[in-house]
Amino acid sequence: MGEKEGRMIQPLRSRVPFSLLQFLILWCHDIGREQAANRPLLKTIFEVLMRLFSPRKTMLLLVIRDKTKTPVEYLAQALKEDIHKIWDSVPKPEVFKKAALSEFFNVEVTALPSYEENEELFKEQVGKLRHKFIHSIDPGGLAADRRGVIPASGFCISAMHIWKVIRENKDLNLPAHKIMVATVRCEEIADEKLRCFMLDEGWLELEAAVTSGPVRSFGMKLSDIIDFYLLDYDMETMYFDEGVRTVKRQQLQSE
Repeated sequence: MGEKEGRMIQPLRSRVPFSLLQFLILWCHDIGREQAANRPLLKTIFEVLMRLFSPRKTMLLLVIRDKTKTPVEYLAQALKEDIHKIWDSVPKPEVFKKAALSEFFNVEVTALPSYEENEELFKEQVGKLRHKFIHSIDPGGLAADRRGVIPASGFCISAMHIWKVIRENKDLNLPAHKIMVATVRCEEIADEKLRCFMLDEGWLELEAAVTSGPVRSFGMKLSDIIDFYLLDYDMETMYFDEGVRTVKRQQLQSE
């Protein structure tokens, strides 16, 4: 499966039409990167809402993981600028041709510290975020616009209708369920292996050593470390779709 096909599975992950709150997680070091920062996914969310459903005010909550020393205000500004550019590039029905992003989305950015570096603060911040979700329908809560909300008793019928609309729209090119699952899990596993590599003691020692000059057998030592984590990736993804896991492995190697 190529890069284009890999991106096409992402609409399923967004669960676009069901919620008044779109919740996206991205790693701090991925901000500004085309694929890793969920830009294609955001574009898909906007396109699907505009093309298939009656747009309504939705909260778009961006949660930054492993925040660095960069102030959240700067990160939020960069993300919001990207989101506005994506919005402007999305084809819209004539009636919404000049509509501003703010007419349909409230954008909020929050950040979480690294779990590995500050577990206590991470849990504290997650607790605050959980509280926001629990009280999301309170006045001023995360759920931005409840005028179009369907009672729980009608959710099943509504969900069936929405899924029918999605399936009948051939342009969405929805993949098989196993492809979706494979893509999500292989991405998660690859991200985990990359983080483990960056914290590996052997790699950190090599990285520190090269600052003092050439390191004997540097290439061999580095290859051994990389091969270890690639083998780990292979073991954990061996039962997922071969095409998906191969693409994600190549992306992991290129990192």
